[in-house]
Amino acid sequence: QVQLVESGGGLVQAGGSLRLSCAASGSIFSINLMGWYRQAPGKQRELVAAITSGGRTNYADSVKGRFAISRDNAKNTVYLQMNSLKPEDTAVYYCELRMGLDDYWGQGTQVTVSS
Repeated sequence: QVQLVESGGGLVQAGGSLRLSCAASGSIFSINLMGWYRQAPGKQRELVAAITSGGRTNYADSVKGRFAISRDNAKNTVYLQMNSLKPEDTAVYYCELRMGLDDYWGQGTQVTVSS
């Protein structure tokens, strides 16, 4: 079993910053990728950013230059630094861990950006 615990969400004004964290625990042996997705009300879940075990990153066009993903392999933790937040960034943010052929998801953390 693998557990993902997210933290760091909250309410922030437009232009502000938040840092999300996702700590993985349990039967972890070889992580391929960790990432962040988000889902706004009435919309599909979308990729925000991902980072491979080798450190390669991928970002949604809408967050490039504002968000930065990083990971601490020793702690099995992934971070998402979100700067210059916009109201359209409001969503529930989910952490994903990909290990082998399996995907694991966190419970989600709410990010609300007020205008």
